[in-house]
Amino acid sequence: MKPTLPSDQTSQPKRNMAVRVTETAETMIRKRHPWIFDQSITFQSHAGAAGDLAVIFDSHRKFLALGLWDPDSVIRIRILQFSKQAEIDQEWFAGKIRAAYTLREVLHAQHTDGYRLVFGENDGLPGLVIDRYSAVFVIKIYSAAWVPYLLWITECLHNMFSYRTLVIRLSRNIAEKVEAAYGIRDGTVLDGEPVVERALFRENGLIFEADPIHGHKTGFYLDQRENRARVEQLAAGKSVLNVFSYNGGFSLYAARGKAKAVTSVDLNPLALESARRNFDYNLDIPGIKACQHETVVADAFQYLQKAASNQQKFDLVILDPPMFAQNQSQIDRALATYQKLTRLGLGVLKPGGVLVQASCSSRVSAPVFFDAIHAVVQRMGRKIYEIERSGHALDHPVNFPEGAYLKCLFARIE
Repeated sequence: MKPTLPSDQTSQPKRNMAVRVTETAETMIRKRHPWIFDQSITFQSHAGAAGDLAVIFDSHRKFLALGLWDPDSVIRIRILQFSKQAEIDQEWFAGKIRAAYTLREVLHAQHTDGYRLVFGENDGLPGLVIDRYSAVFVIKIYSAAWVPYLLWITECLHNMFSYRTLVIRLSRNIAEKVEAAYGIRDGTVLDGEPVVERALFRENGLIFEADPIHGHKTGFYLDQRENRARVEQLAAGKSVLNVFSYNGGFSLYAARGKAKAVTSVDLNPLALESARRNFDYNLDIPGIKACQHETVVADAFQYLQKAASNQQKFDLVILDPPMFAQNQSQIDRALATYQKLTRLGLGVLKPGGVLVQASCSSRVSAPVFFDAIHAVVQRMGRKIYEIERSGHALDHPVNFPEGAYLKCLFARIE
């Protein structure tokens, strides 16, 4: 079946507009930065609608770049093409998607068919994410400027992959506008069969479920795959605490790594129900079948405080919280919260135990994050021996500074 969309407007790429920008913005473009902010625009040929192609010229009227115009975003232009002019058509998008898939194709040999196929700016398609959950593909857009190109994107995916279902997800800041203007709702099936409850996929041989219609992000946190595999290598014979566990990704890997017991803590009871199902899907694996898995619905900070007061101790503690810093003004508070979390985590970690602590806040740099953890350990009079520092997996490449957000520390704490 050929994909269709609710409105003809979604398949009508817009007209070009001429744009000039500040000298600083010109410099950033030459460094291949993918964003032009509203205050950097010094001239535009007409008002411009979401999805118009903005052709950027330098001060000598020479071509610099072209990108998607979004009049409702502070990121006014998301750059698609640098330096050389190009025809932005369906084949252009197909080339970008093919290049992204080539980078990730190796994952299938690792018994993985759930991964990020397109990582927005870092794969040359700023504001567009495509995630794969085996036969279910999910497109997520972060700008209404992408709507006029959705038919081309869906046709590219239809021609390149044998998917069962293609879903569209909308970021919260554009969902209402896109539904009103184009009749597309968050979670709409663009092509193929309806999603019946959940999509199952493999990650390093483990079976997980995703909720591509209603779940966080596009249904699963794919970015922690390699860190989960690292936990598996450290878990044998250990008691493991997984805080902010969501649907139990780290927990399942720890169990396969022959952890003797795993406790998954999350405030969302539905996420923990999903965690229990994920364990059930993999009961043919001896370590998972033998592991004692407990789920606890609780606030992470309150749970850690209570566990410490009850003298509970674990051999391995995993702290993988949500993003604490949405903008520059929240960095100091985020660091204080990360440090509080470290302190509480150490309160339930046995001497010689392993701490695994992650951050997904791009505003907090990796060096600052790691230094903050070290400072807490020192203040508590304990010693830290780093095992590893990790960043992004291959399906989450980083090609511009703001694209780097994930960092994780693995350390033994005496």
